[in-house]
Amino acid sequence: MSQAFASEELSSDEAAAAASSCSREFRADPHPVYATLRKTAPVCPLSPPHGVDTYLITRYDDARAALADPRLSKDMYGALDAYHRIFGDSSIALDDNMLFSDPPKHTRLRRIVGNTFTPKRVESLRPRVQKIVDDLLERCPAAEPFDLLPEFCFPLPLQVICELLGVPENERRQAQEWSSTVAQTGFGPEARKALEVAEGNLRDYLVDLIARKRREPDEGLLSALVTAQDQEGALTDHELVSTAWVLLFAGHKTTAYQTGNAVYHLLSRPEQRRLAFRDAGATAAAVEEIFRFEPSVENSTFRYAKEDIVVRDTLIPKGALVQISIAGANRDPEAFADPDRLDVTRPNVQAAHLTFGFGPHYCIGAPLARLEMQTALTTLFGRYPRLALGMAPEDARWLTVPFPAFRGLAELPVVLDPSS
Repeated sequence: MSQAFASEELSSDEAAAAASSCSREFRADPHPVYATLRKTAPVCPLSPPHGVDTYLITRYDDARAALADPRLSKDMYGALDAYHRIFGDSSIALDDNMLFSDPPKHTRLRRIVGNTFTPKRVESLRPRVQKIVDDLLERCPAAEPFDLLPEFCFPLPLQVICELLGVPENERRQAQEWSSTVAQTGFGPEARKALEVAEGNLRDYLVDLIARKRREPDEGLLSALVTAQDQEGALTDHELVSTAWVLLFAGHKTTAYQTGNAVYHLLSRPEQRRLAFRDAGATAAAVEEIFRFEPSVENSTFRYAKEDIVVRDTLIPKGALVQISIAGANRDPEAFADPDRLDVTRPNVQAAHLTFGFGPHYCIGAPLARLEMQTALTTLFGRYPRLALGMAPEDARWLTVPFPAFRGLAELPVVLDPSS
């Protein structure tokens, strides 16, 4: 594993500077930095590359409370100056959805979408998810090294969410490319321009797709949302486009990176791999431990303080932006024993980890993410018991992003069957 930082050698100022920099060194292994911040500056002001100072909360109890605190608003229209400085004006067209809203609007939007993601409805998708997994693996070379991310980890959740929404198969790759640009753009002039172009293309595409669903409805979720829109007060045109966008984006990217994280860590720890696949119950527990240990959502989306808030004697002033460190909270020793050790037999982890959030904004797609992860890992490791990394674990390259929202590998070279 990376030894980029040693937490016992970092001061709080050094840890804050490392977290602010979003450097390649920090991205390689941010966990020692979060450990230092938990001990010495659990509510830490940072100055990230986007140019807007942000308070980062890293302790488990504080994070859990903050995720459910109504004084920390998700409605970024209330923080327009800061929001515009980070993302530019064009982002607002795609952010009028349940992820970026407060009650009662959030409650209304979540209710409209919620019936699609109940555990019972999601379980009915298991045969189709299994078929997609099988088909993807059939196309992968058995004996030659290849990158598992673009060939398996990304196509799986993308196909599932696109089928749920009713996105035609020949249009999915382009939608993914635009989404990737929106997710990974930087803050320089060229990156800003790429962001505006991608957001404009996504908006125009979704407007057109919605118009097609209105003319020719089908059984997909997007058609159901169009129907809901036609009920007075249910969805506005703006909300419909933005809701379709957040489901498409959140429905595949986080699960894709999480699947890659899981494969990497299990291949790096043969004993944990063996324990994870003893039976279906062991695999389900292992998935939850991996959610805790290396969450693909490293830090929460932005919130802003609607009033002055004091957390652990630190004043977060009204109007300030706040992020909750999911990765930091999930490795808090006050909440999890020996938290820096991956232990797939760890008890009761599902109820405790914060990878899907907490409170009103708890991830609506959590049941689907669990199904996809369990199916993908069980099939991949069951079919290819000799599956091996195509690199030394310490050579892994992690995403370098303008601010640490996602935690995932830049590539995941593997060999499915080295003996063939």
